This record gives sequence, C-alpha cells and structure tokens, in this order.
Amino acid sequence: MARSERLLTLLQTLRRYRRPVSGAVLAEETGVSLRTLYRDIASLQTQGAMIEGEPGIGYVLKPGFMLPPMMFSQDEIEALVLGSRWVARATDARLAAAGADALAKIAAVLPAEMRDEVDQAAVVVATRRITEDRTDLSLMRKAIRTERMVQLTYGDVNGSISTRRIWPFALGYFDNSRIIMAWCELRQDFRHFRADRIVDFAVLEARYPRRRVALAREWHAREGVVHN
Repeated sequence: MARSERLLTLLQTLRRYRRPVSGAVLAEETGVSLRTLYRDIASLQTQGAMIEGEPGIGYVLKPGFMLPPMMFSQDEIEALVLGSRWVARATDARLAAAGADALAKIAAVLPAEMRDEVDQAAVVVATRRITEDRTDLSLMRKAIRTERMVQLTYGDVNGSISTRRIWPFALGYFDNSRIIMAWCELRQDFRHFRADRIVDFAVLEARYPRRRVALAREWHAREGVVHN
C-alpha cells in the first residue's frame, strides 16, 4: 500500500473512534506493524492532524483536520469524477454547474499526476435523460433547504391540472425523471410529484409546521427505505 493511502486509512480508522484506541488495535486494523503505526501517527501530526495520546495509553483524533489533496486514492478520484459527470447529466443546470465547479476546485489543488487521473478517469455516465423540466428546480431545492411551503400547478398522467400546496422535503434524481417528495395538504398524506409535470410553482413565505428531518424520517418509515 502506498504511504499516502496508508495515512488516509489510518485517519479514517481514527475517525471511527471517539475515545482513545490503543496502538495495537490501530496497527491490526490498518495492517501495519506497531513501529510503522507510530511513525505514521508522527507524520500525520506534523501535517497538522490533532492526534492526542501516546504509546500505552491510546490515541484519539480531534475534529477539524482537513485531508491534504494528495490523500485522495485513485478510487476516490474516480468516484468524484463519476459523481460530477452524473450530476451534469441528471440534474438541473445550476446543480450541474456546481458539480463541475466543485470538481475543478479539487483538481486545481491536486498534484500534477493526480490531475491527469481526473482528466483520464475511465468512468462514463449513461446518456442524458429524455424528459426536461419546465420549471427551475434550483428554487425547489432552496424551498426544501429553508422548509418553505410551495404552491404547485400540477398536471397528472392524464393531463388534468390541479393546484396543490405542498411541504417539500426531498428531491430524487432518476435516469428519466426528477421526483419531489412532499406532504400534500390536499391529500393529507405523502405524495410524489414528477418535476416534468409541474406547470408552475411558487415558493411561499410560510414555513411548514413540521421539521424537514421529521418528515423525511416518517416518509422513510412509510416507504420502507433502508439506509446501509
């Protein structure tokens, strides 16, 4: 294992523990000798990682340490590239631009050889979605973040138009559609609204009476969504 990947593995292992963990346990979990572990801890400390402890007592990583850019593994770089490319194809224009900008910022601070990995990553994304939205989903995402009610003009599968007032709490991106998860005041229940069927919508000043996290938790329980 390369030294940079070894240090990253050690950091990730330390993050799993909130209390001091012995050097022997860390060495076993990271697959190195105790001597190498002590050397790696010293190296991370010189780079600014707030690792407290000493041999015989244990070590704990204090929060706040940011990984230097050279700590990305090849798999992690490919994951970032794949995520950025998927966002560019599957989401609204503003979020797509944000994904591309974020990847560019990461690439700008990577060493030269790792910048090549970004440019030459062997990961591809399926073709662009078929349906297009008629409304600005960046405004819907803002309504979700700020827990605002939304007034929808919505067309169902048969083309019937209705007006709904909803409490949006999540936005799902799928290959061919975007789905808004919300509490519908008209139906007094959770409903899913396809973004491409929204004729128009307005974000209201009123905040909905329940917290977004609570709505999402109840929806997850109702839908049987499992998080690994």
